[in-house]
Amino acid sequence: MTVVDAHHHVWDLSVRDQDWITGPELQPLRRNFTVADFAPEARAAGVDRTVLVQTVTVAEETPEFLALAAEHELIAGVVGWTDLTRPDVADELARLRELPGGQYLKGIRHQVQGEPDPEWLLRADVRRGLAAVADAGLVYDLVVLPHQLPACVKAAADHPGITFVLDHLGKPPIASGALEPWETAVRSVAALANTICKLSGMVTEADLASWTVDDLRPYADVVLDAFGPHRLMFGSDWPVCTLAASYGQVVAATRELTGESDREQIFEATATRVYDL
Repeated sequence: MTVVDAHHHVWDLSVRDQDWITGPELQPLRRNFTVADFAPEARAAGVDRTVLVQTVTVAEETPEFLALAAEHELIAGVVGWTDLTRPDVADELARLRELPGGQYLKGIRHQVQGEPDPEWLLRADVRRGLAAVADAGLVYDLVVLPHQLPACVKAAADHPGITFVLDHLGKPPIASGALEPWETAVRSVAALANTICKLSGMVTEADLASWTVDDLRPYADVVLDAFGPHRLMFGSDWPVCTLAASYGQVVAATRELTGESDREQIFEATATRVYDL
């Protein structure tokens, strides 16, 4: 089966720091992770196209990622970053598309999870930026924590012209085994037709050292029921996933969590359609 990995990262610490990599638990990530490191693992798992996703809120990163996509046939799309609150955000999105590899820009993301305001997405300046994303025909990826999901519901309802992609299931508390209030909130997101969810990031929300597929299953089952396979897509979250699992283990776990009849949608068709790969 052909596989699209709809969520991975790369970084080079000699180019810029990844200031979110702090503390002993994340220490294994404090090194370079390149396309050359990633490609063999992805190919071995049957991946033939990927979506490269931003890691830091630095304007220079997105042009670099677009250039990487132009150089590497594996990368079929880029979810980049730009400051949604800048007054000329529409012009900036147009500029990015004119750069080398600009045709690979498929979406925009901001680290909303790091914003202290749980309703950051509903600010007037952010809403103006989201409108520019809609006008540009781009997807908006949501990286949020469970308490920020109600704002995602309002944002998606207010911007029906944008496809909102929820990264990492909205980061449920898998390690604790609790489903609520995450389940109610994520079902509210799924109730809106312009929302998609990534089956990604689960192993690093579980116990890093002892997680099992059965630990992940209740959360995967919720989004499978709420979104349906045609609105779910696989993402490895490499190299962050390597804190808990190898690339192959993440792919195998996702296969085990999904039914055979659903896998074509989840592993290929949804990402191809949503990101126009």
